[in-house]
Amino acid sequence: MSLMRSRFSAFALGLPEFLLATWHPDTRPAELVLDEAIVWGDLAIIRTEAGGPFDTRGIVEFEAHYRLLNQPGSQREVSNFTREGGRWYYLDGEE
Repeated sequence: MSLMRSRFSAFALGLPEFLLATWHPDTRPAELVLDEAIVWGDLAIIRTEAGGPFDTRGIVEFEAHYRLLNQPGSQREVSNFTREGGRWYYLDGEE
C-alpha cells in the first residue's frame, strides 16, 4: 500500500505534518512530536489484506528498522487503513 510507504518516508524525513494529514480524524492525536534521535532505515512489508481500488479498508503488517543512539532496533506493527472520500487514511495499529 503506497500510503504505508509514504508514511514511513515521512517518519524518516521528520515530517509530522504529513503524518497528521494522513491520519484519520477519529484517531489522530492533536500533535505529533517525532524523536529526532531515531534514524529510520528500511521498511519491510510482511503482508497486506484488502486495500485495493474497490476496498474501503486495508491492513498492512510491516517491520521498520531504525537506529537509536547507534543501536539497531525495529518496530513491527499491523496497521489499519480506511478510505473515505476516495482518500486513504491511517486508522490505528497494533504491535
